[in-house]
Amino acid sequence: MKPAWKLNQLLGLFLESPCPLCQRSQAQAVCVSCQQQIQRYRCELVDTGQAGQLPIFAWGQYGGALKRAIAALKYEGNPHLAEILGRWMAESWRSTNPTTDSVIVPIPMHPSKKKQRGFNQAELLAQHFCHITQLPIAVYGLERIRATEAQFKLSSLERSQNLAEAFSIGKPFLHKPPSRPVWLLDDIYTTGATAISAAQTLRQHGIHVQGIIVLARTEAGMKGKF
Repeated sequence: MKPAWKLNQLLGLFLESPCPLCQRSQAQAVCVSCQQQIQRYRCELVDTGQAGQLPIFAWGQYGGALKRAIAALKYEGNPHLAEILGRWMAESWRSTNPTTDSVIVPIPMHPSKKKQRGFNQAELLAQHFCHITQLPIAVYGLERIRATEAQFKLSSLERSQNLAEAFSIGKPFLHKPPSRPVWLLDDIYTTGATAISAAQTLRQHGIHVQGIIVLARTEAGMKGKF
């Protein structure tokens, strides 16, 4: 039996389906009205890292319609939303980062959680991002070897402890480390605990991590530093 989200995708090929955010009937992944509301949360894309810190390239602020869209993508069986969101990320990236000398590594999900959800939203966003930017993607550059608790439930210290030794270098990078710098890619940036842990794992194998690209930053992420 196909998962519900796959059935939704198949039906969407033949019928107008409800917008996952407002339930209005429409022929696109998200109706025009909701697209406009999401765009209101787009933020200035600047690198905020300082000496010894990773730059953060964020498309938007985590709130309102953008927060709702991320929830619909991750928890309500709407993986097709990653296409438009990944495209928006890519278009903003191309307008400010013309370089093509990078490899994109999506933050991996533990296999048990990925099996439960049916997909990894960071991987989907990265695929659509790379389709537009033409940057190479290394889906298996990192592996998540330890299941962790949901980060939103934890304090900053608990987040770091929760992610200690959660990642391992992936077999492709283990056999042949990339010659280009790596940009990590994830859906949400809060305190940086996930990015720190992932970057440390790559750096332990001599891989240069240039920064992290995210769809949205929370208020804590706006104020916090790596």
